[in-house]
Amino acid sequence: MSELSKKQLPFWLKLLYGSGDFGISSVGTMRGLFLAIYLTDVVGLEPRLASWGGLFGIIWDAINDPLVGLLTDRMRSPWGRRRPFLLWFAIPFGLSFIILWSAPKWDSQIALLIYVTLSFMLADTLQTLISVPYLSLTPELTRDYDERTKLTSFRSFFQLAGTLAISVVAPNIVNGVVISGGTPQQGYMLAGAIFGAIGAVPLILIALFIKEKTPPEQQVEALPLMATLRVAWQNVPFRYAAGIFMLNWAAGDMIIAVFQHFLRYWVAQGNLIATVNFLGLDIAIVSAFFAIMMSVSILFIPFWLWVARLRNKREAYILGMGFWVIVQLMFFTIQPGQVNYLLIIAALTGVGVSAAYVLPDSIFADIIEWDELRTRRRQEGVYFGIRAFIRKLSGALVVFLALQLLGWFGYQNPPDVATQFTQPDSALMVIRLLVSPFGALMLSGTIILAWFFPLSREKHQRIQNLLERRKARMVK
Repeated sequence: MSELSKKQLPFWLKLLYGSGDFGISSVGTMRGLFLAIYLTDVVGLEPRLASWGGLFGIIWDAINDPLVGLLTDRMRSPWGRRRPFLLWFAIPFGLSFIILWSAPKWDSQIALLIYVTLSFMLADTLQTLISVPYLSLTPELTRDYDERTKLTSFRSFFQLAGTLAISVVAPNIVNGVVISGGTPQQGYMLAGAIFGAIGAVPLILIALFIKEKTPPEQQVEALPLMATLRVAWQNVPFRYAAGIFMLNWAAGDMIIAVFQHFLRYWVAQGNLIATVNFLGLDIAIVSAFFAIMMSVSILFIPFWLWVARLRNKREAYILGMGFWVIVQLMFFTIQPGQVNYLLIIAALTGVGVSAAYVLPDSIFADIIEWDELRTRRRQEGVYFGIRAFIRKLSGALVVFLALQLLGWFGYQNPPDVATQFTQPDSALMVIRLLVSPFGALMLSGTIILAWFFPLSREKHQRIQNLLERRKARMVK
């Protein structure tokens, strides 16, 4: 077996590489957690109209994700294929996130829709130019089945840490600005500026200090984009991995898109700046929920690593998703004012969420060698470009659906200065359905796909051995 396949990565490299996901995750989490309620309750867009902004973004997503992936595969520079993108776009990526929360106070709903759509597309493009090359480094840094799981676990730690930081800090920044006499929008812009700046730093460090290890002899003439996509679709494990990834994050996005609405209008009974005493501090209720959930998620990373090593990634993932489905159904039993019960469920949710963060990317990375065995090409950029497209496509579609349903079931935009506001019973019911049974149903689909996923540890090792034999024959 080659040195690249068997060598364990040094701790510092895993730590530095994993830290890159803090910025990507925190920016993505803030967008996922707050964008829907920002569009309805701050910008003032009617929910059904707001939903079209995300849908228009899908069209752009369909172009930029696989295109950036193909571009990184074909990049030739002394710095490699992926690192130049991190170096060039880390700072613009951080700065662009301020623009996403900067919608002007226009009276025209159409003008506002155009502005927020263009802002979304700009932020999305710069995120793609960072996330696709960053994620494409995972299978390039190591080919070992278990070492990839470890590498992904470092990413997952920082991914969860970014989500935790945003969930705890951002709502309190917004509440603090409002209490100080500012507007919610100013609070969102301040939070975006802080986390955009923090997130850019590790990406620059990765570009400076982590070297790519793809053997140059494996690079052959590239295929055109459409031919590459057709070849990718012929990769059977990729189909399953793509389905797992899509449903995994679609469920999460469905839940998170309306979770602020669920907490504000159902649990807090219309208190728009509701707080809870948590560890002696009065913090936003959403902060308390995610502080518990993400802390438990981080604590359970070693557990899921142990299960994946004891059995395999597929079985560990099925166990985690099965647990999450059960817990997600419990959300429907929460009644108004039951904050303590909500926080208990937050802790239980963290167990399943941990598996959802750690394992899908580790599973996805293993499809690269299957493709290489068939095509004699390593096309990490294309596959992780498609992965990014799937991630954002599923997210945009479920946000579109959620906002459409809110509009159709009578959701009302609160006044700008309101701190107490109630929604009609029909809107409350659809919010509860989206958070609980709808999300649980999509999570159940991941279990079915993971059950039939064809790459086990043993099969992946056989593929590695065949690749080594082919390489040895080429050397001779």
